[in-house]
Amino acid sequence: MLVSLLMGDMRLGSRGSLLSLAAYVAMLGVSIAIFLWIRSAGSRLVPSVTGEVSFGKTVTARLDVLPHVLLALVLTIALARLVGWLFRRIHQPAVMGEVVAGIALGPSLLGRFSPETASMLFPAEIAPFLSVLAQVGVILFMFLVGLQLDTGLLRHGTHSSVAISHASILAPFLLGSTAALWMYSGFSAPGVPFTVFSLFLGVSLSVTAFPVLARILIDRGIQSTKLGVLALTCAAIDDVTAWCLLALLMSVAQAEPGEAVVTAGLTILFIATVVMLRPLVIRLVRFQDSRGTLTQAAVAVIFMSLLTCALITEWIGIHALFGAFLLGAVIPHDSLVATQAREKLEDTVVVLLLPVFFAFTGLRTQIGLLHGFEHWMVCGIIIVLASAGKFGGSYVAARLSGLDVNTAASIGVLMNTRGLMELIVLNLGLDLGILSPSLFAMLVVMALVTTIATSPILEYLSRSAKSSIAGADARCRTAADAT
Repeated sequence: MLVSLLMGDMRLGSRGSLLSLAAYVAMLGVSIAIFLWIRSAGSRLVPSVTGEVSFGKTVTARLDVLPHVLLALVLTIALARLVGWLFRRIHQPAVMGEVVAGIALGPSLLGRFSPETASMLFPAEIAPFLSVLAQVGVILFMFLVGLQLDTGLLRHGTHSSVAISHASILAPFLLGSTAALWMYSGFSAPGVPFTVFSLFLGVSLSVTAFPVLARILIDRGIQSTKLGVLALTCAAIDDVTAWCLLALLMSVAQAEPGEAVVTAGLTILFIATVVMLRPLVIRLVRFQDSRGTLTQAAVAVIFMSLLTCALITEWIGIHALFGAFLLGAVIPHDSLVATQAREKLEDTVVVLLLPVFFAFTGLRTQIGLLHGFEHWMVCGIIIVLASAGKFGGSYVAARLSGLDVNTAASIGVLMNTRGLMELIVLNLGLDLGILSPSLFAMLVVMALVTTIATSPILEYLSRSAKSSIAGADARCRTAADAT
């Protein structure tokens, strides 16, 4: 009897399926018939609206850009992850591998050996779209840098850390400004005032990459040691000071002579307003922390505030990234809001948008322009001046502050880390027409060399310090045995 019931249910189910299928087919048939009637009736109509958009080639040309952009993104991310992984294997920051990957995709490597492939993968039509993505990536990245900045290091920094930081800025700044005397005629962009060129060259040699320096310290496990804390403090002070100098420089470079004072005044007013609003921001952040999670409404408020600050600084006449950095800096770095905002943004920015910035930088970097002994000699001199200024200024100030030789040298090496922050500065200089393409390429090479050299030199100093300690212990034991 049970078998009969089951067979009956199966027959009923089969009959129901057939009825559903028939209804579905009938629905499709009726829909197709109605559309064919609509098509037949509409084919006799003539459009009377005129406009700029015409059907055909114009629309197709616009749509063809998207596949190229998507292909460029896929290639950029894949190569960035691969070369970044390889750099980690040789104990270098992954971000430097991603920078090298971006340069490799440009005219310096791919365009040099296979121009046809480079033109196919990165046609000139997609450059504006990559530029927008790169700018958005830099704005979001600077917001993340601001979120990671421990402002307590700035408030409670010792006299020695402030002295070391400012010495590490002033020494390379003066060296760069002095070098402008003989570089201005041959390597500045046409029409650039000497004052702007010398100021920018000085600032570009003064930058320290706080995020890359922090990553090096974390990878070596020394971020909580005396050396690590001092280096982070100096880098934080260095970053804030250098970005303020750059903001002032941009206000002078972009404004007319009579408007520069207005731009600088508006910049100072904006910074003062944000600083005065910081207590209110902290109360709002602590209130959000008490709710235990960062809601979508809170994320929307953060994005609106971020974009508003970026828009204001862009309107003032300095770059949008300054507003993003300043907003991130006023949010307590140890708050739940900062932590969860970093978690939500970091992967998208680091994996997707920053490689686009590196690729865009690579497309603008033409190392092939450095031809002949003279150009490479100038590039070498720039590297020497940048390294001597950072290392020498930091080392002398550290020794005068009472630090031992090895610690002072380690601080000098760490402060010579430039990395991504330098590339951001250099791209601003190229956008403003301050740097010629050849000088831009030289400074990119300088940023790569000084940053890549940090880890091996720091490892050498660490081994030397351990050998010195071991030798001192051995001498003490020998003296004790002799007595």
